[in-house]
Amino acid sequence: MPISPRLTVVGLVCFMAALPALAATPPPVRIQPARIDAVFKAYDSPSSPGCALGIYQDGRVLYSKGYGMADLNQATPITPKTLFDVGSVSKQFAAASIVLLANDGKLALTDDIRKYLPEIPDYGTPITVDHLLHHTSGLRDYNQLLHLKGYHYEDVTDDDDALEVIARQRALRFKPGTRFEYSNTGYFLAALIVKRVTGKTLAAFAKERLFQPLGMTRSHFRDDHTAIMPGRATAYAPSRKEKGGYQLDMSNWNQLGDGQVQTSITELVKWEENFYSARVGGRALIDAMQERGVLNTGDSTRYGRGLFLDTYRGLQRVQHSGSWGGYRALLTRYPAQHVSIAVLCNRADARPNLADEVADVVLADAFRAAEPRQEAKAPAPATPSAPEPAPTDVGRYAGLYYDEAAQRVVRLLQENSQLQFSYRGSNRPLRAVGGERFQMEGAPLFFAFAHGKLTLIRGEETLGVLERVQPVTLSGDDWKPLVGTYYSPELETTWRIELKDGKAVLKGRAVGTHPLEPTFADAFNTDAGFLRVTRDGAGRPTGFVFSDLRFERKER
Repeated sequence: MPISPRLTVVGLVCFMAALPALAATPPPVRIQPARIDAVFKAYDSPSSPGCALGIYQDGRVLYSKGYGMADLNQATPITPKTLFDVGSVSKQFAAASIVLLANDGKLALTDDIRKYLPEIPDYGTPITVDHLLHHTSGLRDYNQLLHLKGYHYEDVTDDDDALEVIARQRALRFKPGTRFEYSNTGYFLAALIVKRVTGKTLAAFAKERLFQPLGMTRSHFRDDHTAIMPGRATAYAPSRKEKGGYQLDMSNWNQLGDGQVQTSITELVKWEENFYSARVGGRALIDAMQERGVLNTGDSTRYGRGLFLDTYRGLQRVQHSGSWGGYRALLTRYPAQHVSIAVLCNRADARPNLADEVADVVLADAFRAAEPRQEAKAPAPATPSAPEPAPTDVGRYAGLYYDEAAQRVVRLLQENSQLQFSYRGSNRPLRAVGGERFQMEGAPLFFAFAHGKLTLIRGEETLGVLERVQPVTLSGDDWKPLVGTYYSPELETTWRIELKDGKAVLKGRAVGTHPLEPTFADAFNTDAGFLRVTRDGAGRPTGFVFSDLRFERKER
C-alpha cells in the first residue's frame, strides 16, 4: 500500500475519535457576537481593508461575518462570500492531491523525487516525496532564492523560473530526514509531480478531485495572475507614503502548491467538514494528512502533510497559517470539539493570532476543562525534593552564541541582574525557572545551558544547540580586505562589499544596501541575513557564505 503501515494503527485511532456517534459530547461552544466582533473592531472600518471570519462545527456555520473593505477603490465591503488568497493554507490541498495519487497507486510517498523531477541534482541521498510534504527535504526555500536572485513580488515569475533556481543549488541545507525546516520548495515541487504523473496541472487535478466533489465551486488554485476573479478581495499593506493609509500589495508569481488557493468563509466549511465525514478521499486521506513526520532518529515533528499538529491551552489543535502579498489567513481545527475557525484577511498588518483570540471566546469552557488536566498530567518527581535554586550569577550566561545549522547568532545581555535576549535592537527578559534554565517572558521558549552550550527549546522540540563564540569588533583598516565583488553561481548574481563612512556594507540588486555588523571572527549580521567570510591558507578573503549560499570573490 502506498501509505505508511503506521497508518493502520494511527488511522484506527483517528477514525474512532472522529466518529460523532462514538465520541464524547464536546463542551458547548459559546457564540457571543459582541465579544467576537470586538476581536476585529480595529479592522471594521469603511476606510480600511479587513477580515472575514467563520466559526464551524460539524459542517455547520455557527457564525460568520465580514469586517472592513474588500476593495478600497470600489468601496466593496467584505462578506463571508468574499474570495481571499489563503497563502500557505493552500499546502493542505496540495498534500491531499499527492496522497490521493498515492492511494490511487500512481506514485509512492517513498519514491525518490528524481523519478519525476530529473532536473533536481543528485545530492547523494535520495529526497522522497514524503520529505517534501513533511518539510524534511533539506531543499532551500525557492521564495527566498528568487528574492535573493533579484525578483520581487510585483515581477512576473512562473514554474520555469522557480525550477531553474532550485535545480542550480549545489548542496542541501541538511541531509534529508535529519531535520524539520519549513520550505516552500517542497510544495512547489509536489505540484510539479502532480502535473507529471497525471498530465494535469495541480489546479485542474484539485478542481476535479477535491473542490468539485466537495461543492467548493468557487475555490481554486490560481495559476494566472492576470485572471479576473469576481468577488475577490484586493490585498493591501500600510502605506509607506501616507500615515494611516494603504497601498496595494499583490503578487504576480504564478507557482502553485505552496500557495495560491483562492477560497471563502462560505466554502471552507465544506473542507473542514470532510475531516470528520471523509466523504472525499476516505479515512485514508484524512489520516495520512494528520500523520506526523518522522525524522531519521525516530523523533516525530509537529507537521503532518500540509498541517501543523500542536496544542493550544491544553486542547489538541490542527492548523496552518498563510501569508502572501498583503493576504493573511488562519485555519484552525480543534478535533475533539469538532470546531474550526477560519480568519481570512486582505491586510498585511492583521494580527497573527486572531484565530486564537476567537477561540478564547468560543471555546472558553473547553479550555477551562482542559487546562487543569494538563497540569495533572505533569510528571511528578520520583522523590520529594526542594526545587532547584535559580542561578544568581546570570552574568556568566551573557554573551554571544552561534547556531551553525540555522546560520544565526543569539546575543544574551545582563541588565540589572536579569538575563535579556537581544534581537535587532529590542530586548526580551528571560526568567530563571530552575537549574540552568530560563524562559522568555510571554513566550513558551526556553534557554537551557550545559557544558558551555545553549539549547533553545519550544515545548518538546529542540530548536537548536548553539556554541558560545567570542565577540569581535572591527574598525578602520580591518574592513579594507573585505572590499570587492562577489558572485554566486547558484543565484547567478553579483553582490559587492563596499566601504561607507569607514564601515563595510553589503550591496546587491536583491538585498539593497545593508551594514555589516561584526559578531565573531569573520561572521557578520545584516538585516538581510547572516554572512561568514571564507579565507585561503594565507588568510586572504576568497568569498563568503550568505545564509548558506556561497559567493566567490571575483575582484576588488
